Amino acid sequence: MRATKLRWLVVVLGLANFLAAQDLAPRAYLITPIRSNAVIVTWGFYDGGLNLSGNIPIATSGKYNIPVFSYYHSMNFFGRSGNISVSLPYGFGTFEASGFGKNASAYRSGLFDLAVRFSVNLVGGPAMVPEQFAHWKQGTILGASLRVIAPTGQYSSRQLLNWGTNRWAFKPELGLSQRWGNWVVDGYGGVWFYTKNSADFDIPLPAPKTQDPVGSFEGHLSRDFSRGTWVSLDGNFWWGGVTTLDGIRNPDTRQTSSRLGATVAVRVSKHQSIKASYSGGTYVRFGGNFQNVSFAWQYSWLRWP
Repeated sequence: MRATKLRWLVVVLGLANFLAAQDLAPRAYLITPIRSNAVIVTWGFYDGGLNLSGNIPIATSGKYNIPVFSYYHSMNFFGRSGNISVSLPYGFGTFEASGFGKNASAYRSGLFDLAVRFSVNLVGGPAMVPEQFAHWKQGTILGASLRVIAPTGQYSSRQLLNWGTNRWAFKPELGLSQRWGNWVVDGYGGVWFYTKNSADFDIPLPAPKTQDPVGSFEGHLSRDFSRGTWVSLDGNFWWGGVTTLDGIRNPDTRQTSSRLGATVAVRVSKHQSIKASYSGGTYVRFGGNFQNVSFAWQYSWLRWP
């Protein structure tokens, strides 16, 4: 039995939903003029432990890179400001694992699951053309969003770790943003819901796995220095996510964790901006405890295409 498990000790990373639960995204509910567009290329580096859902006693860690290509478009949604974004990550890196008295390491690369997010303003931000938006001043903004992760990433039930998750994930969320002069305070609260993975890794054969919802909250305090240039302090907290594998519920997989970080955004031209961020775990009851450094380049424009 141990030899069989060890053969699958390190194969491919499985972080699509785990990383999503740890989002730190300042100013996610600020609005833009309708028909605004942006292409964002992000490069993230991660170093630390991984999350195996507590199914088998194996300790894992990795140093891996995740470039992400994203597209953003804003619209008039029944008179309110709305937007949709699509993100496709790709990952590669080196991973190590230890268990049953043995160690293993491997290099892997592959596609993550596709993520789509729709957001609409409920209070404080009607749909506006650029001329109207130029005279608008933010006060209190209340928005709602739905994020969907589709099981399009690389996945194999014969591998302990995967880039993909072989299940759908949905996150409805409410976000509040308040501005006082150059200062902005953001707070978001949401819940991740997961469908069943019908073929999760197990010994001797793949088995169905379900996961309880994961509640999450994140907060941000940011300050503007000029148009498009700002800094923020970021923090989050999430809880829940107990897994049930082949009908056996594992209370040890309950997550109660948090992260802190900071973000700097700089506008470098009329259409371009860059952003850098760092975050690290402050309290991790279960799951991966890692550090993350990310850099993003954004090109934005008005009108279509």
